[in-house]
Amino acid sequence: MIKVLVVDNHPIVREGLTLHFDKDPDIEVVGSLATGIEIFEFIRRFEVDVLISEIDLPELNGITALRAIKKENTDLKVIMFSNQPEEIYAVSTIKAGASGYLSKTVDTATIKEAILKVHKGEIYLSEAMAKHLNYNDTRNKKSKIYKRLSTREVEVLKLLSSGKKNKEIALELDINEKTVSTYKARLFKKLNVTNLVDLIHQAEHMGNA
Repeated sequence: MIKVLVVDNHPIVREGLTLHFDKDPDIEVVGSLATGIEIFEFIRRFEVDVLISEIDLPELNGITALRAIKKENTDLKVIMFSNQPEEIYAVSTIKAGASGYLSKTVDTATIKEAILKVHKGEIYLSEAMAKHLNYNDTRNKKSKIYKRLSTREVEVLKLLSSGKKNKEIALELDINEKTVSTYKARLFKKLNVTNLVDLIHQAEHMGNA
């Protein structure tokens, strides 16, 4: 039986996944949490094989939590489960230690498929995303731009897009404000924009194009 922990700030998501797998012969939801901070205590106290986590979490965002969790729990498999554009965030979360990325638009059969796959030590990405990563056409500018962004740059981009100020980002990522400004400047340059509004717009465009 694969023991799964669900972390999401929406009660309907937590309850829905818990109920869905209630009688599943292969998967057991052993807990559901609303914030990233709660994850650390839970996995210290209980056995968890696979963690399914939203990126947009209160107190501690999912990518930052992922980094910290994987440092202490290398065997734990993590699936990021989000409405955020897969095009922008999937590979970045994989680089940060995740074993898979699921859009919240997928059906429940796909969620089980992803859990089973990552539990075996494999990486789960959507078929479209996997094809995109293997597509080497140099005319695909969106792919080229996306691949140039580092994991930390994507993390800063996510926090900027959620309205966080430099100081707040610095505190959350445990870096100084000057470093945040450096990452922001790099994002402006790589995404070819000159202000924060255009930066966020470009990020959304990359995900929806």
